[in-house]
Amino acid sequence: MRRLIDLLSPLCRFRPARNHARGSSQPATARIRSRSSALALALAYAAVPAPTTAAVTADQSAASIIMYHRFGEGDYPSTNVRIEQFEAHIAELASGRYNVLPLEQIIDAFRSGRTLPKQTVAITIDDAYQSIYTVALPRLRKAGLPFTVFVATDPVDAKFANFLSWDQIREIRDGGGTIGHHTASHLHMADASTERILAEIKKANERYEAELGEIPRIFAYPYGEASLAVRSLIIEAGFVAALGQHSGVAHAEADQFYLPRFPFNENFGSINRLKLVASALPLPVSDITPLDYVLDENPPHFGFSVSPEIPSLDRLSCFASTGSGGPAALTRLGERRIEIRTSQAFPAGRARFNCTLPTREGLWRWFGMQFYVPRNRAE
Repeated sequence: MRRLIDLLSPLCRFRPARNHARGSSQPATARIRSRSSALALALAYAAVPAPTTAAVTADQSAASIIMYHRFGEGDYPSTNVRIEQFEAHIAELASGRYNVLPLEQIIDAFRSGRTLPKQTVAITIDDAYQSIYTVALPRLRKAGLPFTVFVATDPVDAKFANFLSWDQIREIRDGGGTIGHHTASHLHMADASTERILAEIKKANERYEAELGEIPRIFAYPYGEASLAVRSLIIEAGFVAALGQHSGVAHAEADQFYLPRFPFNENFGSINRLKLVASALPLPVSDITPLDYVLDENPPHFGFSVSPEIPSLDRLSCFASTGSGGPAALTRLGERRIEIRTSQAFPAGRARFNCTLPTREGLWRWFGMQFYVPRNRAE
């Protein structure tokens, strides 16, 4: 248990630095985060499509989606992995113990209700930094590992020195990589107006179409920040899935428009952590509260119901990104309902919960959630 706490606690505390140059704050009256009643939220949530079209259990169709940003860029340790770390990851993932598949293939399996091999993994990279081309691409290509790059188009169009060019992005795509949607400016979407979000998606779509001849089908929320209203806009825009930055195993029963990913950086990029998450199993849950990802109450009354297919919950542990990041107070109601309370409010920005359950086989089931705390509701 101590080892798992050591691996989990950093995930709860990890918050990449906010880059104010990439987006602008919106007046409170213009923000799309929910101000309505719980009934309105429930109606909004019920109006969106179901996550899958066929019945498979979580264990039958699951994948650990791992996330990188930079490679060998030591000036940015919170979003960077060292080259030797990345090479160790590649060696492990190419060892034959895992099934590393293209992200689109995994999403299509979720949507159609098809099964996936055990220990399926997807590799994703956010933000289109230059080190993807100089460091990651040749190593991934040599190992034959598929991957997806989520590209924010404005920095590429601005020809910033530390970002990819469109020629390099085309080379990545033509070499077997997949390009994903990441807005135009790398927007803080939970704080943005509906008009701003729609304009960002439209602008990025036009640039993808012009440079790549197609618009990506899969979206990744910048910073992992979203809300129920943002989620609805992403669905209405025609995407088939959307990814956050909260840890957990993605699966066919999960919300396909807020799928989890395991982030890696210098401090939390050990080979032991990679082995842990790449072998993890889903912890399928339902009836998550609060319903919206933007918190109206801080600290929140966080709760969920664990799927009946999961055996004994006696060893379930949950961790919050407040205080030390250690185990949070957990209350079990009946056989399946879990309620988690923290005495300390979250600071403004991103707030995470991670819940894990050991199995008899020595693996870990994993479920996580990320919420967003507006500044007027921070500690």
